Amino acid sequence: MRLRQLVTVASDLRSTERAITAALDVEVCYRDPGVGRFGLRHGLYPIGDRLLEVVVPKHDDTAAGRFLARRGGDSGYMVIVQVDDLDSHRTRLADTDIRVVFDASAPGIRGMHLHPADVGGAIVSIDQAEPPESWAWAGPDFAYHARSSVAADMTGAELQSDNPDALAMRWSAALGLPVTPERMIELDDATIRFTASSDGRGEGLAAIDLVAVDRSRVGETLELSGVRFTLV
Repeated sequence: MRLRQLVTVASDLRSTERAITAALDVEVCYRDPGVGRFGLRHGLYPIGDRLLEVVVPKHDDTAAGRFLARRGGDSGYMVIVQVDDLDSHRTRLADTDIRVVFDASAPGIRGMHLHPADVGGAIVSIDQAEPPESWAWAGPDFAYHARSSVAADMTGAELQSDNPDALAMRWSAALGLPVTPERMIELDDATIRFTASSDGRGEGLAAIDLVAVDRSRVGETLELSGVRFTLV
């Protein structure tokens, strides 16, 4: 199981995109017209072979709009993991209390969104791509747009909660992976960690780890789209 895409939600796409592209030296690889049916605008930005996405609600009466209101502004929104056998995870989840709220599909890719009330912190999607190195959600040519002057990769996500142990156990059930004594879930190539809320905003995706190209910048943090990006 790989970490493949992280999503933030913002109130304004233009200003958020300007800030992200300037700070991380990334560029838009795709805008999927299909997100309009969810009342969204968005942009996708490759970092290595992973994707950072920003979604913006067109109006308040959308899931993303309500999430913005609950979080009190721009925030982390979604974590998408990639697996080799989606059907086995669907079978596994049928034996849990976690519901699949949406099935997504396009040529070469399919996935399932888990009910946010059953997992917490962020929307979780478990997806399978064929071939595995492709990622149709990001268009046919996303790799061409990958830039690496600031960050070479995304290797971690931090979820905060007033009860991080309980949140970690819900994510463990969702992903089918154990929680370490350090309150982390280890994916094949990334880490999801769970920490106590420290900003008064409650449960949410609070931070993303980026592998710094310039090692002198390790430890530097950037606040973008309501999320703390840390160069590691």
